[in-house]
Amino acid sequence: MPRRSYDQFCAVARALDAVGDRWTLLIVRELLAGPRRYTDLHADLPGVSTDMLATRLKDMEQGGLAERRRLSMPASAYVYELTARGRGLLPVLQALGEWGAPGLAERRPTDAVRAHWLALPLLRDLERLGEPGIAEVSVDEGVFHVRAAAAGGEPVYGDGRYTNGEPDVRLTLDAEVCREVAQGAVSLTDAARAGRVRVEGAGALAKGLLGAGTGRAAGPLE
Repeated sequence: MPRRSYDQFCAVARALDAVGDRWTLLIVRELLAGPRRYTDLHADLPGVSTDMLATRLKDMEQGGLAERRRLSMPASAYVYELTARGRGLLPVLQALGEWGAPGLAERRPTDAVRAHWLALPLLRDLERLGEPGIAEVSVDEGVFHVRAAAAGGEPVYGDGRYTNGEPDVRLTLDAEVCREVAQGAVSLTDAARAGRVRVEGAGALAKGLLGAGTGRAAGPLE
């Protein structure tokens, strides 16, 4: 069955032709973490059927948003990853996240959650510091890594497998702070300087979060 089109000579309509189907942008969100196997994608997209996921991935390949490749031995598994065009959707997802953040006022009983879903609002605040680096983030739901100032095909967040060596800073924060940062009620920097985020590290990211002249010092990574 051919994909439907709005058949409108409009950039917004063309964009929605490519990413307006249900699940597509959430698959992009997952692939911003780097190459993912089909089974990993399915596990982190609660509610999507196997047939729907396969269809959306095929559509994304045909639309030039993602590609499928085989890992070298000994893994020899197939993974999906974003193309440069697909990675270009990062600011779109960030803008959607900011627009939708007021809806996070209360977690519904049926809401699934994954730790790395909190990465995009944290990435926004980290990149405002203007310093490249990798932050290891510990929240109630688990641990993930966020890469500020990612270059080329680098993942912007993930589980740490793509990092070489130690992260530049470690952050520990609770669900309430995460919600407030996502909603824009407080910045990650303000929360850190108020002592609501534990910051460990002595590099530029840690110093930027804690700020000069605040009377606080970033501790060393253990």
